[in-house]
Amino acid sequence: MIPVILSGGSGTRLWPVSRKTHPKQFWPLLSEDSMLQETSNRLNSYTGAKAPIVVCNEEHRFFVAHQLQSCSPDNPAIILEPVGRNTAPAAAVAALHALKQGTEEDPVLLVLPADHVIKDLAAFHAALSEAEQLAQQGHLVTFGIVPGAPETGYGYIQSGDKLSATFPAMKISRFVEKPDRDTAEEYLASGDYFWNSGMFVFRATRYLDALAQFAPGILEASKQAYEQAETDADFIRLEKQAFIDCSSDSIDYAVMEHTDNGVVIPLNVGWNDVGSWSALWEIGDKDDDGNVITGDVLAQDSRNCYLRSDSRLLATVGLEDIMVVDTHDVVLVAHRDQVQKVKELVNQLSGEQRKEIDIHALVHRPWGSYQGIDRAERYQVKRITVAPGAQLSLQMHHHRAEHWVVVKGTAKVTCGDRTFLLSENQSTFIPIGQQHRLENPGKIPLDIIEVQSGAYLGEDDIERLEDLYGR
Repeated sequence: MIPVILSGGSGTRLWPVSRKTHPKQFWPLLSEDSMLQETSNRLNSYTGAKAPIVVCNEEHRFFVAHQLQSCSPDNPAIILEPVGRNTAPAAAVAALHALKQGTEEDPVLLVLPADHVIKDLAAFHAALSEAEQLAQQGHLVTFGIVPGAPETGYGYIQSGDKLSATFPAMKISRFVEKPDRDTAEEYLASGDYFWNSGMFVFRATRYLDALAQFAPGILEASKQAYEQAETDADFIRLEKQAFIDCSSDSIDYAVMEHTDNGVVIPLNVGWNDVGSWSALWEIGDKDDDGNVITGDVLAQDSRNCYLRSDSRLLATVGLEDIMVVDTHDVVLVAHRDQVQKVKELVNQLSGEQRKEIDIHALVHRPWGSYQGIDRAERYQVKRITVAPGAQLSLQMHHHRAEHWVVVKGTAKVTCGDRTFLLSENQSTFIPIGQQHRLENPGKIPLDIIEVQSGAYLGEDDIERLEDLYGR
């Protein structure tokens, strides 16, 4: 079985932690590992699982490569989408890649999102084994989560007759959209409906054949994008225009709602798609007052709250059923029953073109990170951290000068035709228009304070002359 991990989601309901340039699957929300790493870890222990195929947005390629280095025993294939086109095209290019590798004539694929929680690993692996057998027989398998409540935030799958006495799997009667409360309660009472998990198991050729029958446009565009893809270091870059021209549809809509070979396996494994802050409260470790606390938090007379601080002290008094999320540049406060409306808030901010929906004050780069400290007209101050052995691109700026002060570690600086070392408490000046590069030749992280000054301070005022990361 080849795992196909879909890592293209934006996670807008977990704003302000999850943002366009750093969505939720790359954050350690429940443990020391990110959600992508937890997904990879739970597949590593499944007998017979091969190296995964990861499909992600091109902007997130370094997150994926870096995070999987520490948890995937084999080198994963990383396929880069120039734009998001939902799960049906993503699974199609993964199936084409799996067939091209030729390790098996027709491999079984396990397609699943990168940002789900599964607590009962043994039960999950047992269900995978059953699904693998059914896929070998030609079925297109999905997993239906046994509902624990009349949830209105999920789509549902109505089950039909059982396939056999041997397996609990059932034929799929129909897929239904997110219901209202009364309808969800009817679904729960009937026992015939399951939450739609968005996880699938099928043979590569069976899925591609189903696309050819029910969504031939998606198959053709996916083929063009994959066959004209370029391999760049550890990445497979899909051809941009062909993928842009592809329809944006889910596997459910493109295939599963139409095929007669679809089956659903009931799954009761402590699953959660972490689709809201209240979901993190539900599955998190609670204190004696029912609070889930992350970071430097002091909670007094507060109950059943989710309280998260990523930097400074967060103090609460007399709160109940409240979510407070404090990042470096945004504070979100919401009632636990209203957190589904965070997406509406993000849409409003998008209409106002607020940068806070796209980037964090702390921005990760393949060489390290930088954090905005202060900004006003004609200047801004950043803290830059460069990982040991890493280097920024050789670059120049047309509108700003920079002052660098080393606060920890050793910096190797290229400025024009000079290259020199700076140690702690030493500084240098980079004039407007001067070619320059910053490197960390040491074995500990390099921290510098950068003061930019000039008429324009945007991140797009960078002309890269040499770059290790293909930007």
